[in-house]
Amino acid sequence: MSLSLIIKREFNAKVRNKSFIVMTFLSPLLFTAMALLVGYLASVNGDEVVKIAVHDQAGTLIKDFKNDKETHYTDLSALSLALAKEKAAEGYEGLIYVPAVTDAKDLLHKVEYISNESPSMEFIGNIEDVVNDKLTRFNLEKAGIDYKKIDEAKTYADIRLSKFSGEESLRWLNEIKIGIGFAFGYLIMMFIIIYGNMVMRSVIEEKTNRIIEIIISSVKPFQLMMGKIIGTSMAGLLQFLIWAILGGILLFVAGNVFGLQVGATSAASPEATQAATTGLQAYLPEIFNLPWGTMLLSFLIFFTGGFFLYSSIYASIGAAVDSETDSQQFLLPIILPLMLGVYVGFFTVINDPHGTVATVFSMIPLTSPIVMMMRLPFGVPLWEVALSMAILFATFFGVVWFASKIYRIGILMYGKKPTYKEIFKWLRY
Repeated sequence: MSLSLIIKREFNAKVRNKSFIVMTFLSPLLFTAMALLVGYLASVNGDEVVKIAVHDQAGTLIKDFKNDKETHYTDLSALSLALAKEKAAEGYEGLIYVPAVTDAKDLLHKVEYISNESPSMEFIGNIEDVVNDKLTRFNLEKAGIDYKKIDEAKTYADIRLSKFSGEESLRWLNEIKIGIGFAFGYLIMMFIIIYGNMVMRSVIEEKTNRIIEIIISSVKPFQLMMGKIIGTSMAGLLQFLIWAILGGILLFVAGNVFGLQVGATSAASPEATQAATTGLQAYLPEIFNLPWGTMLLSFLIFFTGGFFLYSSIYASIGAAVDSETDSQQFLLPIILPLMLGVYVGFFTVINDPHGTVATVFSMIPLTSPIVMMMRLPFGVPLWEVALSMAILFATFFGVVWFASKIYRIGILMYGKKPTYKEIFKWLRY
């Protein structure tokens, strides 16, 4: 039995599976429905106004609490504190209590927010800003300083960004680049986890059913392992392609044909939407100037190399255990490098895409598929990309060589939970 026949067998087994077919066509529907639900919930939340009661005994701050689209303040200072609390508990989100004080500085520690629900840090911050601003004005007036003149004297710089070539640069371009890179890296991570597990389950299933004993009589373990990896990756790529096409069509139809609001943007005001559209138009030339050819080609190569590398490990784990339950002890060391790649990429690349940390982790094969994809939108020398790919595939072939040893021995072992010590012994056989 040749490698091509094993690949064909694995591919057909995956794409003809009922659960595979159902999820392939059901997932885009679920994704679209979830996006519509998020849009609906965002629009509902956008219309809600939080009602806050205020009991200001001396009238010190009541005029400083301004109503806006999200929050409406009601003055209950004419009532006693006990009655104000009772009324606030019935029809308001909470009560801001401002006691009468002899020294204005006491307000720094005596203003109280009373509510049965825990408020957001942003809301508490807004109340603190009101108190701080009031006391700042009071202190300046006490010192004989006109606060209005300070307001008039304030200036707000608008730093112009440009390149050495003279072209204008944009403020949020780095955030857009890291967003694009993060999307590529996250797709690779999810694909590895989802379809790597599929490879492992396939090996465990055949081993449990004793089918593997028949197959192994006519094919080498290495060929069988590679066939499973390649066949499963082809099925996964096909599924992702169908998801992308169907998902795009459904979102387009929902938004443009039926006029449904998709995502959280439905809660934005027309002015905010118009401003966002105008801002996006300014960024489009920069987005189009990104190295898309290099990024897409690199995505396919790192996608393939990363999946092959991790799938060989998943396959060896599947061969070493008898059930998915037994495999759990071996999965954490696989997932940790993937998570590390995401966090390192997100928290270091945006600040210093060409720094030592980002560069090193884009070369380490267990993290390079994710970190390098996050660096690429910032412009990476081709020699670094080529070196990272070479290290990745060289490591893949090395790991396959080790994994095939584990696979060769573990695939015919039953009824015993292997330990790390035993697996290391298999590598010497």
